[in-house]
Amino acid sequence: MIRIGKIVATHGTTGNVILTHFAGNASWLKKGDPILVEMQKGSQIPYFADTVKAGKPGELILGLEDVATVETAKRLVGKSVWVEEEKIAGLSRHSPLMWIGFSVKDKTAGDLGPIADVLQTGSQWLARLVINDKEVLLPLIEQMITKVDIRTRTLYMDLPEGLLAVYLEQ
Repeated sequence: MIRIGKIVATHGTTGNVILTHFAGNASWLKKGDPILVEMQKGSQIPYFADTVKAGKPGELILGLEDVATVETAKRLVGKSVWVEEEKIAGLSRHSPLMWIGFSVKDKTAGDLGPIADVLQTGSQWLARLVINDKEVLLPLIEQMITKVDIRTRTLYMDLPEGLLAVYLEQ
């Protein structure tokens, strides 16, 4: 299973939702296909696509079986969506949305732990990690990323000196 994106909003009055995804195009999901919605950490509930429409680039407007009201759809907003890896084979493999759960290893500091979430602020992506019980936001920019290893689910970085000190000072 691979995290494909997140449900970010409801759409309309019939329980449709907007899914942001990293797959690039909308052809990977068809009517009747399952998606898994992570309702709680480690607990994924299957939903079947009833309708699939392309929205803005990187977005799908989905009607899901058994989700027929806005109230029901609101419970899905903010939840991560997972699909079978074969579903997106050959599509974009280097989106920050895919890196949730990847371990981060810095050239100097070593293993920093897993990426808990990624956030997009304008055109900038940030990785959210928890280090020593503190939330740490790392910019995911090309100059700092030295390697992305999909097989081992590891993101190698060369962070600027002092960046982590800002977060980890006692």
